[in-house]
Amino acid sequence: MDHSEFRVKAKEMVDYIADYLENIRDRRVYPGVQPGYLHKLLPKEAPQQPEQWDNIFRDVDEHIMPGLVHWQSPHMHAYFPALTSYPSIMGDMLSSALNVLCFTWASSPAGTELETIAMNWLGKLLGLPDCFLNEKNDSPGGGVIQTTASEATLVSLLAARTRALMELAKLNPELQTSELLGHLICYCSDQAHSSVEKAGLIGLVRMRYIESDEHQSMRGDKLEEAIATDKEKGLVPFWVCATLGTTGSVAFDNLREIGNVCDRHGAWLHVDAAYAGSCFVCPEFRHWLDGVEMADSFAFNPSKWLMVNFDCTAMWVKDSTALHRTFNVNPIYLRHENSGKAIDYMHWQIPLSRRFRALKLWFVLRNYGVVGIQKHIRESVRLAQKFEALVLADPRFEIPQPRNLGMVAFRLKGDNALTERLLKRLNARGYIHAVPACFKGIYVIRFTVTSQRTTNQDILDDWNEIKTVAKEILLDVFGSENGNIVVPKKPRISLRETRELNATFGTSLLLANSPMSPKIVNGTHVAICDYEQVLTSCAQTFAQLKMEPKDSPEMRRRIRGIKMCGKKFSLDSCMDMVQGLMVEQSLPQCCEDNEDVSNGSSPGDRSSHSSSPVTSIGTIKQHPDSDTNQLQVPLPPSRQFRSKSVDVSLSGLSLDDAKITIDVKNNEIIITPTSSKDVAEEINASKSSYSDIEEKLNIGEKITQAFENFQDGLQMLSDYKSTVEKEKDDDTKLTIRGPGSYIKKLIQQFSEGPFEGEDPKPESERAMSTQSIKDRADAICKKCLHYKGKISK
Repeated sequence: MDHSEFRVKAKEMVDYIADYLENIRDRRVYPGVQPGYLHKLLPKEAPQQPEQWDNIFRDVDEHIMPGLVHWQSPHMHAYFPALTSYPSIMGDMLSSALNVLCFTWASSPAGTELETIAMNWLGKLLGLPDCFLNEKNDSPGGGVIQTTASEATLVSLLAARTRALMELAKLNPELQTSELLGHLICYCSDQAHSSVEKAGLIGLVRMRYIESDEHQSMRGDKLEEAIATDKEKGLVPFWVCATLGTTGSVAFDNLREIGNVCDRHGAWLHVDAAYAGSCFVCPEFRHWLDGVEMADSFAFNPSKWLMVNFDCTAMWVKDSTALHRTFNVNPIYLRHENSGKAIDYMHWQIPLSRRFRALKLWFVLRNYGVVGIQKHIRESVRLAQKFEALVLADPRFEIPQPRNLGMVAFRLKGDNALTERLLKRLNARGYIHAVPACFKGIYVIRFTVTSQRTTNQDILDDWNEIKTVAKEILLDVFGSENGNIVVPKKPRISLRETRELNATFGTSLLLANSPMSPKIVNGTHVAICDYEQVLTSCAQTFAQLKMEPKDSPEMRRRIRGIKMCGKKFSLDSCMDMVQGLMVEQSLPQCCEDNEDVSNGSSPGDRSSHSSSPVTSIGTIKQHPDSDTNQLQVPLPPSRQFRSKSVDVSLSGLSLDDAKITIDVKNNEIIITPTSSKDVAEEINASKSSYSDIEEKLNIGEKITQAFENFQDGLQMLSDYKSTVEKEKDDDTKLTIRGPGSYIKKLIQQFSEGPFEGEDPKPESERAMSTQSIKDRADAICKKCLHYKGKISK
């Protein structure tokens, strides 16, 4: 492949990678192949002659891809995350192209120093103490990128072993190193990763496992007890591994307790946070880091949850000289004139050569930033919480250990064989992939949110897959989809039985037309209200939510139904009534006002209720001759109205001039001047003027000219009222007819204006203040919840 072909094929490869990651959800996450399948498809020897790139890549699509486990799939829930990202991929592309080896500063100055900088950035991001950073040339601590957490564990164990052997050799010069090695012993939890056991095997030291508590956590008292017992046997404790985020259940060892024990006995404390370490970028999870300043080394995998593709393990040590003593080899061909002035990372690891891994880590930290990384971590935790809730809601399943971070350990209730059978069948179907864990004899399925592409729907789909397979297994074993679990049926209580128990219960719930509102149930979903405070509470809630007032025929019909149903309302119905107040929706007069009039109030008081058809803003008064199905809306006071369609100035009209009757059925608005005197002659004498006004406002079907004529018509009516000073007869009416949409627009002119004394605002800005809403709430009778007909300013 030459340069020109590489330019073409590399661009095709980028498109292939982007398409793969974009559509990975559609792939079967777990392959359906058997061992040896690829040996049957590929030649047994390498080709003698060069092959065309297109032929090579065709084999990738046809033979390699069908046998892969797709780790980036949102349906991959096995192990822990092994994420990648576009900036990380590009970092690896550039690193592969440069192919620099960063074993000493002289071999790659920029590669060495970028690694130091990136590790300082990452350490600060996690909240590690300054003793782990290398911001000065004489700093004893610092960070290094290892290949895996297993290697970091082994490096720390070997460094601790070297330190312990040197101290023992000073005290026992007569003994050989091999003899001293037999006295060393190290410790870890029984929930620690298998790499800890492997490190002990490679280090040729004894390993003792400390029994964890009921939360799968290693505690200080158990460790102290084990160390004391071993010291009596002549053994020397030299290394302890504490786990933050165990493999089986993401449990956390008590770091401070363990640190105090290690400090008393002079043991090296290594912290293995391979998976959970990424979560410490979020401050809310750092309580698990309490005591980390007592550790000698700390390691976690950005290649797991931090979207830096494998391999990349971040490791920090307090004292790098312990690593130098263990891994320092200094042949002449590796020396350079700046040795000792800069870090040579070959002394911090087991191998000599090392890749330019810092580049992809640096790319991710810069491209996502702190906020982007925190958002990714929190979303994974949220999705795990969602899955946990789904499991807990199904009586056939259980979660033996509390969920931590993005992993849920669940199982079918009953024998371990049921859960084991469930897992095997899930993996065989291939739609999701998970692995088991076992703690204290309990077999569980580990469900980890591993992909940054996982969505709520993916979690629901995976849970439905689990339920489907579980149902099949339970039917096979027990003959019932619930297995041997007795699921109590919810009792059905009729409306008659409910009313016999409580006559005031349930009626308003039936009026709720929201699809998710509760119906007549056994009482568990009923809102219990303190009716002395409910309206104030609703008003405050509306103010906090900053809801905009809404008005619609459906809302009006619902409020009318609420007013007819009785004295007790559900909480959502009370909130609708308050919302009705917010749009100046008229409510019935309070029974207290009627009682005051009938119980001997003064004539002046009675006249205040009866002399005018409009007693206050928002009050309904039925016309004696009008149909009961017609909604009468009082004419608002003189002020500037604001609406979506037109600005109308009603400067010549007031509350005592007229009343407006809305006939929704016939699409009419009837304006009736209010009076107590007979002025028919004056009306007849001015018939032509009044007809002109009616013709101006009555548009018939010509809705396109409606709002052009409406303002002129109202102005003519205002001028007419000013010239005819005498009051009009009650039977004199001005009828405006038009399509329903036009009538609704006119209704808005009389129902959407601001209260008197308030500044007019556009509809989008009409958020009610807390005090204004509270005033409207105070206008509701606490006994009958009817409108009092007055608003306190």
